Amino acid sequence: MTGKEFVRFVANGNIDVVQIVLDILSDTGSGYCVIGGLAVNAYAEPVVSLDLDIVVAVEDVEKVNRLAQERGFAIERFQHSVNLSMKGSDLRIQLQMDPRYQSFIPNAETKSVLGYEMKVAGLGDVLQGKIWAYLDKERRKSKRQKDLSDILRLLEGFPDLEESLPQSLRDELNEE
Repeated sequence: MTGKEFVRFVANGNIDVVQIVLDILSDTGSGYCVIGGLAVNAYAEPVVSLDLDIVVAVEDVEKVNRLAQERGFAIERFQHSVNLSMKGSDLRIQLQMDPRYQSFIPNAETKSVLGYEMKVAGLGDVLQGKIWAYLDKERRKSKRQKDLSDILRLLEGFPDLEESLPQSLRDELNEE
């Protein structure tokens, strides 16, 4: 089973939603980068996730949304994100609109993740995004625990990154 087949199997999908999204980003010429758990998978041993978190250049978001809708995606808008979903797949796609993430796009690198070629945020940016998510006390505790796990996965492969953690997080990790 290939990585792409595995993702489709896990997402209960008969269609390759990840590739469709990547094609939309390419067809619109959009600046973007993948963040979140899938981006962590580019730098650490892969962990299964049904989330695809993407930062799209603010000036490209509307053309991505239009083409996504034309290609069958349902679009749900929130203050700091746009969620895309498609019948036939359980994959959750979130276009992250938080302005802090826009600076990640220029540092993105093309990487192969589970058989897909995609622009992934740089290692330091992926870690920074996970730190922001973990420190956000409004997020569900289960989501924050996954963020902490992703931080630990990155630190296992890149121990020098620990010095870039906020002191409070370093203290918390050293208590365990």
